[in-house]
Amino acid sequence: MTITGAAELLAAWETGLAQAPAGRALLLHRTARPDLDGAVLPALPVGAREADLFALRRALFGDRMQVRLDCAQCGADMEFDLDAGAFADRPGADDSVVRVTEGGWEVEFRLPGVADLTAAARTADPRAALLARCLVSAVRDGATATADALPAPVQRRIAEAVEAADPGADVTLNVACPECGQATRAELDIASYLWTELDAWARDTLLDVHLLATAYGWSEPEILALSPLRRRYYLELCADV
Repeated sequence: MTITGAAELLAAWETGLAQAPAGRALLLHRTARPDLDGAVLPALPVGAREADLFALRRALFGDRMQVRLDCAQCGADMEFDLDAGAFADRPGADDSVVRVTEGGWEVEFRLPGVADLTAAARTADPRAALLARCLVSAVRDGATATADALPAPVQRRIAEAVEAADPGADVTLNVACPECGQATRAELDIASYLWTELDAWARDTLLDVHLLATAYGWSEPEILALSPLRRRYYLELCADV
């Protein structure tokens, strides 16, 4: 992955300030995958996007991720570390279409992308909408059928096949509380986590620019062109004056 420069990251952050979480997630994905057409990204399997965002997080801020979670049982504040590399290196789906055979049905189903999940969430029945959007074909006894004709056992098999083919799409934590011993399950939203980190980094970086510009009269591009180590050293010199 190409590590985006400070100026480009600040530009992405500035653009994302005015956007909703979904827009910020897409913006981060574009930052992670500048090699792909932005119009293609929402159609990628969800697990591929999650892996890309974990890889971006790893490139920008390292492997160690600090996560805080309240115990669902006793309310204790739990803090623990995760390895971003473990999620970035998860194997992706070999094929974007899964094939299911169940009860005489032969079904082909496309792995959902972010665009599919977003569109389905706007409907009264998201599960049915997602099934209809991603169904490629359904055949029984030589006759084709639509998504609403699929019986419950076939729908369950499709869900199982999708989960097996795209395991990175659902990053669920199961953390045992050190106080009461009960386990708490929670989904890790890497897009939200990464945006929070990027926002903190951007504000700190702009403060550095302000201090160095005031002290030395340098322009923002000149300051951002400095390595983080050299920038920090100049800030230390300013503090000693």
